Amino acid sequence: MKKIFKQSVIAFIVLLLVIGTLPASGFAKNYETDYEKYDLVATANGGMVSTSHALASQVGADILEKGGNAIDAAIAIQFALTVTEPMMSGIGGGGFMMVYDGETAETTIVNSRERAPAGATPDMFLDENGNPIPFSERVRHGTSVGVPGTLKGLEQAHEMWGSRPMPQLIGPAVNLAQKGFPVNKNLADSIASNRDKLLQTAAGDIFVPNGEALQEGDMLVQEDLAKTLKLIRSHGADVFYNGEIADAFAATVQDFGGSMTPEDLANYDVTIDEPIWGEFNGYDIASMPPPSSGGVFLLQMLGILDGFNLSQYDSRSVEKYHLLAEAMHLAYADRAAYAGDPEFVDVPVQGLLHPDYISERQALIDLNVVNGNPNAGDPWQYEDVEPDYEATVQPNDRQDGETTHFSVTDKWGNVVSYTTTIEQVFGSGIMVPGYGFMLNNELTDFDAVPGGANEVQPNKRPLSSMTPTIVFQDGKPVLTVGSPGGATIITTVLQIIIHTLEYNMDLEDAISEPRIYTNNLNSYRYEEDIPPSVRAALNAMGHSFGANPTTIGNVQSIQIDHENGIFTGVADDSRNGASIGVDLKGKK
Repeated sequence: MKKIFKQSVIAFIVLLLVIGTLPASGFAKNYETDYEKYDLVATANGGMVSTSHALASQVGADILEKGGNAIDAAIAIQFALTVTEPMMSGIGGGGFMMVYDGETAETTIVNSRERAPAGATPDMFLDENGNPIPFSERVRHGTSVGVPGTLKGLEQAHEMWGSRPMPQLIGPAVNLAQKGFPVNKNLADSIASNRDKLLQTAAGDIFVPNGEALQEGDMLVQEDLAKTLKLIRSHGADVFYNGEIADAFAATVQDFGGSMTPEDLANYDVTIDEPIWGEFNGYDIASMPPPSSGGVFLLQMLGILDGFNLSQYDSRSVEKYHLLAEAMHLAYADRAAYAGDPEFVDVPVQGLLHPDYISERQALIDLNVVNGNPNAGDPWQYEDVEPDYEATVQPNDRQDGETTHFSVTDKWGNVVSYTTTIEQVFGSGIMVPGYGFMLNNELTDFDAVPGGANEVQPNKRPLSSMTPTIVFQDGKPVLTVGSPGGATIITTVLQIIIHTLEYNMDLEDAISEPRIYTNNLNSYRYEEDIPPSVRAALNAMGHSFGANPTTIGNVQSIQIDHENGIFTGVADDSRNGASIGVDLKGKK
């Protein structure tokens, strides 16, 4: 009897460890919370994690340290980011996870992009007079909330590649939500700048308690979110899409004027996509296909620029920035006209990347003067179908969203490049009361004016700019790239690739090199350290770079040196991120 009792107790303790109610070693712990002690750059020979939040990086590195693979670590990181970066991504949003499988050498994308609910209509962002509702208004409305896919995507990735029980991967996030963690500068700044939006919903009680916005260093405890994560840990994604959370989710969206129903959540599923492939400077590039515009127009711009031998010019020269800006104008003109969800519209991917079409676009660039009329071209001449839509003119009032990107590699050769989002900072600003997670405003990525490729339709996925990318040399992955930043994502990834593959910079220098962004003749951004004389010369050519620099993107990247067996991780310094490596035992 004593033996049976002892065995029962041991079995019960093991069960508790598996479901995460007890802190299994390495999976639920008190992490170092002095963010200054984490490094932006790291090297290791057994695996690497690079994220925009130091605690999320530590969670991922611990999973690798305890024998989990890169996909396990990525899943744990996303759950942790739901807690530590609630303004950027989470289970109320969606994203694209690109995975290189070290065993099969195949590259696959788990596409968890949000979808419009069944009640969505093409004119739902127009007022009673048929005019577009201002972006600042539609972004906070329930009609902006798409059916989220992140949790389904994580579950799908775990089924395909996971090696550790899902409860172990959720455990660290539960711990962070329940015990709390110190607010870092990035989160504090986001709360302060979105105070009014947060106070309109249950989020105000969490981030602006008693009307006082949380400050850097304050402890953020999220008991409701911890409850939600525990429910998911115990019951899986089904409780989110078919259970009590789905009911609360739909009711909250309806309270804010949206049409979401529990059936919309129950009907959601991810897709498994193949990357879109291109070539630059002898490297093969795997990037994101539609409904993201990222991969298509990244590869188009690389194709356009490949004919100009960029590295003959200094990395901060007039010529380099002029050529970048001109390629951006042409690509974004095409993007506005032809990009959408391929389940609903034909996207002329073949035509947009056809060598003859690329040559046509190259011919529109003059090294001495700005192209004053960078319109969309005609890629349909290189397609076998005719377009079933027309380009539409959209209001120019939308604000670029923010999101997060992270990268993971492991000792088995697996590579993850994952971009994930709730769109704007804090998404729609709507929190599900009693459950503690933020809801996306992803449907504002649709066109406000219907008729084009990206008009609102039920179950359709809005156009995205997310561009998770893996670069290959001789069939082996050598670099992960990705960034947040709305429409600027594509150009950020573009410039990291150019800096590394064309200018042969090491990864840290490639990321810190100042970037530009412009999608038309009236919209220019640039980062510090571009010489004033260069900006003046560019403006004399017809560009419009203003007086004030800004920050563009936040890259989390890993470079893989196969010859020496070394991973180098670099976290962009524009957030409180960290790169953390794992070394093989007994080997340095």
